[in-house]
Amino acid sequence: MRVLVAPDAFGGTLSAPEAARAIAEGWHRHAPDDVLTVAAMSDGGPGFVDVLHAALGGELAVVTVRGPVGTEVPVTVLHADGTAYVESAQACGLHLLDPLDPLHASTYGVGQVVAEAVAAGAGRVVVGLGGSATNDGGAGLLAALGATADVPLDAGPDALAGVTRVDVTAARERLAGVDLVIASDVDLALLGMFGATKTFGPQKGLTEEQILRVDGILDGFVGAVCGPTPAERRVADAKGAGAAGGLGFALMLLGGSVVSGIDLVAEAVGLTRQAVDHDLVVTGEGTYDFSSRAGKVVFGVASVAREAARPCIVLAGQVQVGSREMRAMGVESAYSVAERVGVEASMSKPYAHLADLSARVARTWSPRSQA
Repeated sequence: MRVLVAPDAFGGTLSAPEAARAIAEGWHRHAPDDVLTVAAMSDGGPGFVDVLHAALGGELAVVTVRGPVGTEVPVTVLHADGTAYVESAQACGLHLLDPLDPLHASTYGVGQVVAEAVAAGAGRVVVGLGGSATNDGGAGLLAALGATADVPLDAGPDALAGVTRVDVTAARERLAGVDLVIASDVDLALLGMFGATKTFGPQKGLTEEQILRVDGILDGFVGAVCGPTPAERRVADAKGAGAAGGLGFALMLLGGSVVSGIDLVAEAVGLTRQAVDHDLVVTGEGTYDFSSRAGKVVFGVASVAREAARPCIVLAGQVQVGSREMRAMGVESAYSVAERVGVEASMSKPYAHLADLSARVARTWSPRSQA
């Protein structure tokens, strides 16, 4: 049997390559004769640069930038065939803050990375969005690229309260002639009931009261940047504007075009071709839930498997969708580590427990189990 193993990172516990190795190791424990192909995936979030480097080659450059609350952090940029690939989570990711500080966390460092990539001669810059600890509407990024305002743009959403004027002319001039691509992990708008703050604010540490306040602040920020009319503000409603707490919005203001992060990575690794050459596709992520449908790896991999007429299964830390929802996403079955060993244990030894789960799942799906 030929099995394609194409998981995302398991948020905060395993990188995508580590998760893929754990799944392959466990599967081979039960079915050593099965042929497994490992293709670690990313949707633009953590692991984006590593996955693309493995697929595309190229050269890696490390730059030091301002982290989400000021502490300097290293960020790796991939340069391949005139394109620079940037992973925003390396500059403003959730893993950089403990405790979280969503009112003050800034995307300034992401802007610094983009500026460095352009200065190094990249004619095309692809920015992977996902896994951010920020919710500043991309104001920090704009500031790092030269934008100005009547309030600080580089100190998080709290500092944007009362903003009335934002000038992004210098930032646009800095990126003139550069093909800017936004590899988004979600297709959310920036504002409102289904926007960035309401959807992912709790994950970044915002309380219900703060969610309402921050969404109002960002509404004022949009008005200051774009203008008051619905036509002028339309960019804030575009799919992907809410990605990474509004980084998508800021990059769109600078001329960026949105693509699906998972589609971009799938093309780079040749996922469609590989799916056709295998009998089963296995994907996974830390938590398989309803948000997985909004541009995440699991949904993207399942879609590729469905187009190739191959079954797709999910191995996850936690599974929070029912069988009907799975089928709607193109997933045959989903299996949970936490269901077997509990949430705490699944987090304490993620590699071992994921490998054990994979071995058990292989008994169901590999023909060897019927021998």
